[in-house]
Amino acid sequence: MSNCKHNQKGFTLIEIMVVVVILGILAGIVVPRLLDEPEKARRIKAATQIRGFEEALGMFKLDNGFYPTTEQGLKALVNKPGSGRIPTRYKEGGYMKKLPRDPWEQPYIYLAPGAHGDFDLFSYGPDGESGGEGDDADIANWNLE
Repeated sequence: MSNCKHNQKGFTLIEIMVVVVILGILAGIVVPRLLDEPEKARRIKAATQIRGFEEALGMFKLDNGFYPTTEQGLKALVNKPGSGRIPTRYKEGGYMKKLPRDPWEQPYIYLAPGAHGDFDLFSYGPDGESGGEGDDADIANWNLE
């Protein structure tokens, strides 16, 4: 009778989160091409990107015990911050390869702490101004559909 050992490996939380982020990015690329309404497609892409940022920020906090400050900004997901509260268990290679801009080619706005939670993350949308209605409304992590 042979003695057989089976190596059973599960997925780590980080592997699962990476898959979720990849699926979100793919949805952000594919969905706009399937829709006839370009502005609606851009809004869906912005919401998908915001969810991807939320995942990366969650991994940052999981590793380091806090979210990046407003001053450190989203660039703390790409490069280890050198000022303010310095993360001691920063993931080698960062949490994102690069920071995407919103579908209107503007940077996302990040505030931590936020007025709506631990952090606020949003795009001003196509008009580039705070507020707005309809297609000009802001897309924010606290009011995603």
